[in-house]
Amino acid sequence: MDLNYTPEEKAFQLEVRSFLKESYPKELQDKVSKGIALKKEDYVRWQKILAKQGWVAPGWPEKFGGPGWSPVQKYIFDEECGTANCLRTVAFGLVMLAPVLMEFGTDEQREKYLSDIYNSDVWWCQGYSEPNSGSDLASLQTRAEKQGDHYIVNGSKTWTTHGHYADKMFALVRTSKEDRKQKGISFLMLDMKAPGVTVDPIITVDGMHVVNQVFLDNVKVPVENLVGVEGEGWTIAKYLLQHERTYIAQVPRSKKQIERLKVLAGKELHNGKSLLEDDRFRAKIAEIEIELLALEMTSLRILSKMSAGQPPGSASSLLKVKGTEVQQAITALLMEATGYYGFPYFKEVLKEGWNEEAVGPEEATFLAPHYFDWRKSSIYGGSNEIQKNIMAKAVLGL
Repeated sequence: MDLNYTPEEKAFQLEVRSFLKESYPKELQDKVSKGIALKKEDYVRWQKILAKQGWVAPGWPEKFGGPGWSPVQKYIFDEECGTANCLRTVAFGLVMLAPVLMEFGTDEQREKYLSDIYNSDVWWCQGYSEPNSGSDLASLQTRAEKQGDHYIVNGSKTWTTHGHYADKMFALVRTSKEDRKQKGISFLMLDMKAPGVTVDPIITVDGMHVVNQVFLDNVKVPVENLVGVEGEGWTIAKYLLQHERTYIAQVPRSKKQIERLKVLAGKELHNGKSLLEDDRFRAKIAEIEIELLALEMTSLRILSKMSAGQPPGSASSLLKVKGTEVQQAITALLMEATGYYGFPYFKEVLKEGWNEEAVGPEEATFLAPHYFDWRKSSIYGGSNEIQKNIMAKAVLGL
């Protein structure tokens, strides 16, 4: 694999760098770099800037409004966004639902939804997990009964990220009982403002409201909101999850976090010495960097495959597992580098920023809640244990 950029690719890199410098709002950059909680309007603001530039959906085919970038251009764009501490685009519409509609949706569905997704005019959430169906997603029990030109949906979805912001939900529902639990599942799109939809907040240990439990009580969903064929939602779900797991890897952001780690470890916070003077700590950083380099090469291979029109396939599970393991390892070393300065925790800091009550360096104030928050990364998108089973079966042939 030749990683040397051509003159054209170098020119594109400068174009992206210049655009981010001129167009990426400084206040958003500060929020992301400091770990301050983000609001819906922050995401929408940045995504609309990218949409105006034509860069909000790098993975979309040109015929649906994508920029028509090569794998290298996508890689360069991600690298530059990571370096600039750019706000991540929200995946539910752009990265997860949109490819599903392109592959399985009708012309009418694509016409109705893709433009609003692209321009961030409609906010989507994901209705997959249920109180008793997480990693074993095929055991879901939310039911949809067809009555005339509508489905009547009853059940509950949980850990629904940004559900309190969402206008719409794409959900897996059970439309029939079959001999295998993977059968009889369908993929529906429903209105979060419809009668019978109740969103209850779940406040996480850091005091933030990001996830929710959604109750569906006799919710009417038009039949035309069914994606694909009734009863074949499991096939669509697996297709969607491949895109989600590829997105989770986030190599450029991990590289930025390693830079942050080295800066923090270089400060004399431990009895007048820096941890970068410790051979054992430097070895820990080196080990993560090696793992991240291998992950980066794998990501590029899968990116090239996707650019040729192929889905990421089961290799997306590998990206998800290794990507989240690297992310968690970096946050653990960040906490180690901070030492006892990471112990005090003020919930207000995530909402308002650093204040004089905080102890030690400013960046230390945000590390503890983010360390605990990243523990969930090995669970969402399909737990890593399940992903290893998928790799053993589909990739290794065991």
